[in-house]
Amino acid sequence: MKKASVLFVCMGNICRSPTAEAVFRQKIEAAGLSDDILVDSAGTHDYHIGHSPDERAARAARSRGYDMSGIKARQVERGDFLKFDYILAMDRQNLAMLQRVAGPELQGKARLFMEFSKEFTEKEVPDPYYGGARGFERVLDMVESAASGLIEEILS
Repeated sequence: MKKASVLFVCMGNICRSPTAEAVFRQKIEAAGLSDDILVDSAGTHDYHIGHSPDERAARAARSRGYDMSGIKARQVERGDFLKFDYILAMDRQNLAMLQRVAGPELQGKARLFMEFSKEFTEKEVPDPYYGGARGFERVLDMVESAASGLIEEILS
């Protein structure tokens, strides 16, 4: 297997993208792929740089056995387009922002994460920040599905 690198991106890097990072990291560890796949997350905005994930997201993740400790928010930068093979946005708004950061020659690297889900027809992971606990559970359901599909894609 060739090595791969994955960057998950949402707006502030405290809810959806760190959830995706934690879920994907655990799935690749379980598959014995940790040495072959680099995983990170970032935000398109600088609102929360250096902050830990939202406590509600961390609590929902812990309830399913995912560890978000050690993840700190950072802002995506142009260099990420050279470092990562997969740059996966949680929604179309963040995808558009990524494409602007990338510039014309690299914007094709940015895609929607939910393209990899085989169970969900939605193409965007909804932002749970302003909602209740159910929103964080829905994000986990969607992320788990797309993460499994992404692993299949990387291995194919």
